[in-house]
Amino acid sequence: MKTPTALQALIDDGVIDAVLRPLKSGKEAAVYVVRCGDDVRCAKVYKDMAQRSFQQRVQYQEGRKVRGSRESRAIAKSTRYGRRQQETEWKNTEVDALYQLRDAGVRVPEPHGFFHGVLVMELVTDAEGFSAPRLGEVELSAGQARDFHAVLVRQVVKMLCCGLIHGDLSHYNVLVGPDGPVLIDFPQVVSAGGNNAARRMLLRDVNNLTASLGRWAPDLLETWYGEEMWALYEAGALQADTVLTGHFEPDVHEADIESVRDAINEARDEALIRQQGREAAELED
Repeated sequence: MKTPTALQALIDDGVIDAVLRPLKSGKEAAVYVVRCGDDVRCAKVYKDMAQRSFQQRVQYQEGRKVRGSRESRAIAKSTRYGRRQQETEWKNTEVDALYQLRDAGVRVPEPHGFFHGVLVMELVTDAEGFSAPRLGEVELSAGQARDFHAVLVRQVVKMLCCGLIHGDLSHYNVLVGPDGPVLIDFPQVVSAGGNNAARRMLLRDVNNLTASLGRWAPDLLETWYGEEMWALYEAGALQADTVLTGHFEPDVHEADIESVRDAINEARDEALIRQQGREAAELED
């Protein structure tokens, strides 16, 4: 096959030795199987995104830190330089997240470096050494589905303890290796503490996994792991090894709007009295 331009630079620099074959291609990136010495790995080549794609990413980028004030201003103004920086930040986010999650013990492909805008990482394989299938491509027994669900929920918990939410997790973004499921694709990873939609995205991630595996084990459809872990996270009580039950009792009590309004008005009155006192003291001086 003809070597893609983006990968030729890696060959020239000795990062990889050869491109063996394409693995998959999506809207945002193409992945190739490559040889690095005696190892077979994969290389993720990001595609250039149009302005339309940037607008679709806004919900994910809320709460992310931009590396410099100049870049931040340019991104806010949506200048040509700003769009290039936004594209760079989008790629760097996945790379940074992959290393962070690897160090936290989350089941992700081992990263091997980011070169010329290309992410080189472990090629996840099945027991026979072939490229691992996606979760949605395998048939499972009820027991296997429950085991996979438990493993995946634990990965989501570990991510949340790192302050991260996948944001687009489903059976398309989970590979099945010999030792179980592995999470992939993190460019849209969400800041749990800085994104107003964090809770909704976490619940969507967990619900997607539950719905997929619930085809094989319908009892999973009666669980509430997403709601349970988010409540613990908000309370500061979630740990990587926290035992979850899948049970959750939502707060059905109506908010006491009048009490809240009275408290706000009381605080305003106190602030006004303090302000008047300061002004009176200044006049006396």
